[in-house]
Amino acid sequence: MKSSSKKGCEWFYVPLDKVLTKSQRGVHLELVGEFFGTAVLILLGDGVVAGVLLEKSKAKDGGWITITTAWALAVCFGVLVAKALGSPGAHLNPAVTLSVCIQSGDYSNFIPYSLAQIGGGALGAFLVYLHYLPHWKETKDPGKILAVFSTEPAIKDTVSNMISEGFGTFLLILGIHAIFSPLNGGASGIVGAGFVGLLVWAIGLSMGGTTGYAINPARDLGPRIIHSLIPIPNKGNSNWKYAWLPVFIPLAGAGLAAVVIKYLV
Repeated sequence: MKSSSKKGCEWFYVPLDKVLTKSQRGVHLELVGEFFGTAVLILLGDGVVAGVLLEKSKAKDGGWITITTAWALAVCFGVLVAKALGSPGAHLNPAVTLSVCIQSGDYSNFIPYSLAQIGGGALGAFLVYLHYLPHWKETKDPGKILAVFSTEPAIKDTVSNMISEGFGTFLLILGIHAIFSPLNGGASGIVGAGFVGLLVWAIGLSMGGTTGYAINPARDLGPRIIHSLIPIPNKGNSNWKYAWLPVFIPLAGAGLAAVVIKYLV
């Protein structure tokens, strides 16, 4: 019986080394890590925003300190999950991926990584929706509902908002470079993840009050797509008119930082 059972299940399990080359297996696992690491990032990050903003949540009105602290922890644990599942770089952010591509000169990972990150962001946002399911109908303000999923500027001023997102992402990339630089001892593992979380915490506290510090296209685009697709009670439009800014400006800021690091440092 055991032998026949094993034979009957052979179709179900196909070792990766039978269908993928070593190089392909590496990329496959990296994408898995990026996908689930970003999902954890958004689940914990958007989750705290939901807790603070949605009606009848025990965390309601927790404030900016609560939000920025949880986002810092979300980054830390998202990075650790991504690494554990096969992505040694644990970018979780197309802007970070772009900066790595520019510095290395190899752009082959940019699109697959970005798609995995955006998909992970969408999954994380959907899980937040499910987790807070009874609270959406209790929340009548469509602006608060949208804020759970995506960023919006405190004051709508395109130039100022571009500066905020671009500068914030520039600092993110520069800070990550400093954290992992051999000149600073080259932090790695849990220590490196922790310091990246602290960096995002500092950016959020100091610079996040203007636009909500997306500084990550996947953090905004994936959840915004979910907001537009699922039937959330009392929701308004997904404000796609603004959506280009937290997607493209962080890429520009990251690109500039990468050029500075590559050619001037």
